[in-house]
Amino acid sequence: MAYPLKFKPILQPRIWGGDRLRRILGKPTPNKSDGVRWGESWELADLPPGSVKADSMGADRQGAMSSVVANGKWAGTRLRDILTQHGDAYLPGRTDNHYPLLIKFLDAREDLSVQVHPTAEYTRTHPGTHLKTEAWCVIDAAPGARIYKGCIPGTTREQFESSVQSGKVADILQSYPVRVGDCHFLPSGMVHALGAGVLVAEVQTPSDTTFRIFDWNRLGTDGHPRTLHLQEALDVVKFDSQSKNSEPVSLRTRQYEDLVVRELVSCEFFDLTRIEFAEGSVLLPSALLDSQAQVWVILSGQAVLHWAGQGGVALAPGDTVLLPAAQQNQQSSYMRVVSSCAVLAARLPNNNASHEAK
Repeated sequence: MAYPLKFKPILQPRIWGGDRLRRILGKPTPNKSDGVRWGESWELADLPPGSVKADSMGADRQGAMSSVVANGKWAGTRLRDILTQHGDAYLPGRTDNHYPLLIKFLDAREDLSVQVHPTAEYTRTHPGTHLKTEAWCVIDAAPGARIYKGCIPGTTREQFESSVQSGKVADILQSYPVRVGDCHFLPSGMVHALGAGVLVAEVQTPSDTTFRIFDWNRLGTDGHPRTLHLQEALDVVKFDSQSKNSEPVSLRTRQYEDLVVRELVSCEFFDLTRIEFAEGSVLLPSALLDSQAQVWVILSGQAVLHWAGQGGVALAPGDTVLLPAAQQNQQSSYMRVVSSCAVLAARLPNNNASHEAK
């Protein structure tokens, strides 16, 4: 029987990383790591061959990556193998060869590079690149922390290129102060950069393709500037829509007796909601699941999922869990909320539905 799956985190060293993956989210990064900065924790990954870059850890020789289950009877098994045998439980009604979401935590001790990700149009004519649309949910933010998101309205391709070459790209970017709980939607083709002092949960399409535009004149670990991809970026930036989706997103809020549901993002790749559970509440599967499987990222609080025949699955901040789609005969399953709990829930949209990015 399918059950909620937790995974072993795949930690990624990044030049801009800090210590909050360990300090706040409890990830197993060493306290002393010879100067290594841990910037990302890949929580759920199932990327096909040729899609993982050489500087990302955890890939096999073919450039593929699949998370390893950390709990229950399938502990030690790759997600890829589970989906092959039990796809109806975790990808019901879909024909995807790999799980179509990648879930991460990002800890920015320094500003990330100004960057952009490929669009569908670009990937169709450039083999080896992969579309990337993503969303950030802010977990922690230092006072005064900001993100960069989109260009100032009216910015042309020529102005953009000139500002990059003169090192003044920040002058044409929109920047926003961030608060804990903010959610930002970043469709492919939008210029962006995560600012220093921000810790986020990231939900994205399964892609490791990034075009670096400007790196704040920073040197890499080898003492040389990191590679930039200005020409590729110019080919994918959607200059006519850079001001769209710039503000923090929130569609609507629904209040129930024991929980609050805040709808955040609805696009063709995923639907995101923030669910806040009241302390001491007990919920049955009918209140938690639907016809699509979903991923929960625990943002705060604690809870225990009691699953029929599988025992309890403890949930704490920093945990990511893949829930199977709703099934029959789950009356003995329930969730008990130990302390007020906030969850970022990512669902796969109905293939037959029309979704507009909000």
